[in-house]
Amino acid sequence: MKTELATLMDKKNNDVKVPIGPGAKVKLTFSVMLDSGEVVDSTGVRTVEFVVGDGNLLPGFECAMFGLRTGDKKRISISPEDGFGETNTENVHRFKRTEFKVNMELAEGLMMSFADAQNTELPGVIVGVSDDFVDVDFNHPLAGKNLIFEVDIHSVEQVTNEILRVSN
Repeated sequence: MKTELATLMDKKNNDVKVPIGPGAKVKLTFSVMLDSGEVVDSTGVRTVEFVVGDGNLLPGFECAMFGLRTGDKKRISISPEDGFGETNTENVHRFKRTEFKVNMELAEGLMMSFADAQNTELPGVIVGVSDDFVDVDFNHPLAGKNLIFEVDIHSVEQVTNEILRVSN
């Protein structure tokens, strides 16, 4: 009978397999899908790396992997609250049609780039067009969506005992 410690031992170098948590550097491959199974992001076979808390992954995605170890594969459901947030109706704005170029072809579903007050690029999706107005949704395209996060953990290394906190 295998002991729990023996189960956690990495057969290659007899090191204890480190669980994902604060201060861990993780190498993984992943796919993000909608409930329908449509893949919206994937690393494919390319391994990517992040340190828990460095801001490269949303906290909800990071927390969902806590406790996983090298070699683990998991399919994780991510709610809108833990993903890209709920859809916010205040992020849908109405513009006068005259604010767009006269010959510009506007259609629902068209993604456009806008600039905010600080001149930062802000993508928006046209959700309505009439003779007088254009309605643009500035919510993240995955806001309000339940997501499926499939991960394959290639390595986990504890790089710091400090807890990184990233503010939005």
